[in-house]
Amino acid sequence: MFTLSPLPFELSALEPHISARTLEFHHGKHHQTYVGNLNKLIAGTDNETKSLEEIMAVSFNQPDQTAIFNNAAQVYNHNFYWQSLNPAPTKPGAEMTQMVVDSFGSLEAFNEQFLATALAQFGSGWVWLVLEAGKLKIVKTANADNPLVHGQKPLLTIDVWEHAYYLDYQNRRADYGKNIIANLLNWNFAETQLKS
Repeated sequence: MFTLSPLPFELSALEPHISARTLEFHHGKHHQTYVGNLNKLIAGTDNETKSLEEIMAVSFNQPDQTAIFNNAAQVYNHNFYWQSLNPAPTKPGAEMTQMVVDSFGSLEAFNEQFLATALAQFGSGWVWLVLEAGKLKIVKTANADNPLVHGQKPLLTIDVWEHAYYLDYQNRRADYGKNIIANLLNWNFAETQLKS
């Protein structure tokens, strides 16, 4: 059975950009609920022995397994989101910087496109930096959807569900996105994902 992965930083470590209060609710309540729901849904089934990635693969686009996919993917997405954040500002290394330049023109252009894509996601969802066919690409997914089930390799993500930012930013998704991109994106994690 799955357990809630601990945050890779202290609750207050992302302040002032994301408050400890937001993390208490987002990680301790929302993320925990997905874990609990998934465990209930897979209890006594073949999925009990599978990884999150395997559960997502077998339940994706299966109408009778929508709840299983949604909860498994949300556990995965949130695990990935916490790793995509770093309290200390990071910058991409030489290889990643070159890939960013090749794909987007510059790091500044990437930042602008990443934010624009986050704002373009209507309703709940995620914005991702992914690797596809050897190139970097920015994609958005709705609700629990994620790049893995579309053959893409995720490198970074920002959660743009309202519960990720509403306590701190209310309806100002743009301010939330700008602050994460400028101050919290974990390029070290992205580079680890690139090489894995």
